[in-house]
Amino acid sequence: MTHNAGVCPDDTPAPRITPVWLFDLDDTLHDAYRSAMPQLAQAMGCYVQSELGLSAAQSDALRRRYWLRYGATLLGLVRHHGVKAAHFLHHTHELPGLEARLQRHPHDIAALATLPGRRFVLTNAPRAYALRVLRTLGLLAYFDGVITIEDMAMFGQLRPKPDARMLRRVAAKLGVQPAQCTLVEDTLAHQKSARRIGMKTVWFKRWVRARAPRDVRSARAPAYVDCRVHSLRELRLRIGVADDPSGAR
Repeated sequence: MTHNAGVCPDDTPAPRITPVWLFDLDDTLHDAYRSAMPQLAQAMGCYVQSELGLSAAQSDALRRRYWLRYGATLLGLVRHHGVKAAHFLHHTHELPGLEARLQRHPHDIAALATLPGRRFVLTNAPRAYALRVLRTLGLLAYFDGVITIEDMAMFGQLRPKPDARMLRRVAAKLGVQPAQCTLVEDTLAHQKSARRIGMKTVWFKRWVRARAPRDVRSARAPAYVDCRVHSLRELRLRIGVADDPSGAR
């Protein structure tokens, strides 16, 4: 089967172009809810309490307000409290014992090894954390680059996912049109922005849980999602790549 630009195939012929894959990290390439999120939430709460002199309840309320308004607690802290992004990211992502909680999945390595095109990690997480995760899982060697929140500054401000301008800039820096890129991601809001600038989208549902909102748990994908998959192997098979005969692991 001819490889197209990275979306799930349909009956319409597509020109042969080299796909560029943009993979989210947390809850896409690994189960972050089990390995990192509880500790990360606790670290962020302690950071806000300490830096702003708030109670635990006040810290939780502020973090939630900034998350809803800006899509990230950090953006609100930087904008309204003068918090330095690097300081926040370092102290909230130390996560002792992270490596021991991460689970390797050999079939993920095999799938990435045979996925055609260029592959990049695109994550709102800091670089030090992303590299720890990728190295521990044995996935780093299968990516052409890692794009983290430190790379998402525009006009003097951080603009992480789902900022559409940042996504367009990422494509430009990679030397491709947005239409040549496919975002593989568990977060629908990020995919919606990607589609708005012409990127293709794959909804990764491997670790979607019952706690998620109903629209996230629904089997029906929104109109801005090209297809949904539950594993990297399924993604590889959906675009027409056969199993690796070498048995890569």
